[in-house]
Amino acid sequence: MCAGNQDVVDRSEVVIIAVRRQDHREALAGLTVDGGRTVVSLMAGVATEDLGRTLATGAPIVRAIPLPAVRERRSVTVTCPSHPVVDALFAQLGGALPVADEGAFDVFSALTGTLTAHYAYLTTLASWAAGHGIDPGAADRYVRGLFETVGRSLGDEARSLQRLATDHETPGGNNERIRTTWFDPANAAALAKALDGLLAELA
Repeated sequence: MCAGNQDVVDRSEVVIIAVRRQDHREALAGLTVDGGRTVVSLMAGVATEDLGRTLATGAPIVRAIPLPAVRERRSVTVTCPSHPVVDALFAQLGGALPVADEGAFDVFSALTGTLTAHYAYLTTLASWAAGHGIDPGAADRYVRGLFETVGRSLGDEARSLQRLATDHETPGGNNERIRTTWFDPANAAALAKALDGLLAELA
């Protein structure tokens, strides 16, 4: 049983920090981390230098973006910078993807902000079907099955994402129609703009 956060730090070789970025100064106030430990920060938008000042430490600090699928050892985790202990940890949880600088790390961090938009997209599809008289349970089941199949195809890294899209699309067919009429250049630009806005906040 540990007496508090400082006791946890003192007993640990690797210290993982996972608090909201807006709360990190208050949450970490008074903690000291000696140089013999390794700090892993899971906080989006908190630079290594900033965290080092907050902790007043010279210990190595590695940023990481573990996603929920690490529970199933199926998700690659971006780390920055590469560190043998941290990369080995995430290698056991689906793989590590080290990047050299925090600018690149923030781009990957922004990409994680698209996850719930994907679920909202699927919800919209099921709701549309229900609005056309399909039983909501049946619509939900069908949409899940449709995109589970697509998700499995992502494991084929021999094919690029663009190639996967092409392989799922018949020229002049239904998929091409939705892609070109809904996900048009204006829609793609709006998504890029939203990502740029998020990236600006994270950097």
